[in-house]
Amino acid sequence: MSEKRILLASLLKPVNDTRMYEKLGLSLAKLKRVQVHICGYKAPVPTNAPDNVIFHPAFHFKRLSPGRIKAQYTFFKLLLKVKPEIIICSTHEFLIVSCIFKLKKHCNIIYDVQENYSLNLKSQHNYTTIVKHTLAALLRTIEKVTAPGIAHFILAERSYAQELSFLDNKYTIIENKYKAQALSPATPVQPDLNNLRLLFSGTISEVYGIFEAITFADALYQVNPETHLTIIGYCPLRSTLQKVKKLIQHKPYISLIGGDVLVPHQQILDQIRKSNLGILPYQPNKSTFRCIPTKLYEYAALGLPMLVQNNPLWQSLISKFKAGLVVDFRQVDIQALLQELQQQQFYTAGTPNDALWESEEIKLLQVVSNFIH
Repeated sequence: MSEKRILLASLLKPVNDTRMYEKLGLSLAKLKRVQVHICGYKAPVPTNAPDNVIFHPAFHFKRLSPGRIKAQYTFFKLLLKVKPEIIICSTHEFLIVSCIFKLKKHCNIIYDVQENYSLNLKSQHNYTTIVKHTLAALLRTIEKVTAPGIAHFILAERSYAQELSFLDNKYTIIENKYKAQALSPATPVQPDLNNLRLLFSGTISEVYGIFEAITFADALYQVNPETHLTIIGYCPLRSTLQKVKKLIQHKPYISLIGGDVLVPHQQILDQIRKSNLGILPYQPNKSTFRCIPTKLYEYAALGLPMLVQNNPLWQSLISKFKAGLVVDFRQVDIQALLQELQQQQFYTAGTPNDALWESEEIKLLQVVSNFIH
């Protein structure tokens, strides 16, 4: 029996992306008699990948440029070359091209819905009102028109099952849990207030609370000069990055890693291990309120105590994992918080298995196996 070809593709995610490669790609590579092709934005190709994983770093352009249009043609040429039996689209932007290819050669398309893109556009403030509502409507139209040609939907968040009307019960929830790469950390854990190392990791943006993180670090530093905040990740908006750099310019207790460049996931994990308190100061927004940040699973799996913004969904996980405290970052009593951190121990039941990828991998392999004949 010849090898079956599975192609995972994203326009903006790098070929070494955490979900597309490290989770979906490496998990699918465990299937017998398959070739896994990873197509994405140009980035260092992993050197330790299995022999049946093939990388296509096909895209390299500025986020708002004609290169995004040309990428459609590049992707279609790649489809003709690879001839995949299964296409896993990790972006809405490749749905139409994938459906056109399906007309030429029979294949199954799986849409990995990583975000409710239309809701994000309307709820966040990256574009003017007219532009963001026009883009949101266009995007949702593409998803609805192509939905009949999609064999299955993978949902990164449970809430998408209620939010998206075009799924037609053809979906499986596969969350962004942490794929363990090392031994579990020692537990229970208590942050060292004499050497307090705060961490803000992942996408640097206003809605994820970057400015609240800086204000919070300022306030902590005034009370506890042993405080240091590390900000690590990519900032998609230049105006936001410029404001961040200006705010931390004369503050040696705040470090920025990345900002205008993508940061390798391994480097972020290294910073999680070096820190002793993660902060998630997300601001109330429809686009994030019902979603579980990937970093919450990462922090929990690596035994990093955390402070999270008030949110019923997150609060239930923090309580279940015994992973940290829920606060309102806009009105924190710093002295009371430090006292509570001094008295608390976290992860008293050990590393939470519910934060790990293994359960999601089982579901993924079951889904894809159904389309391998």
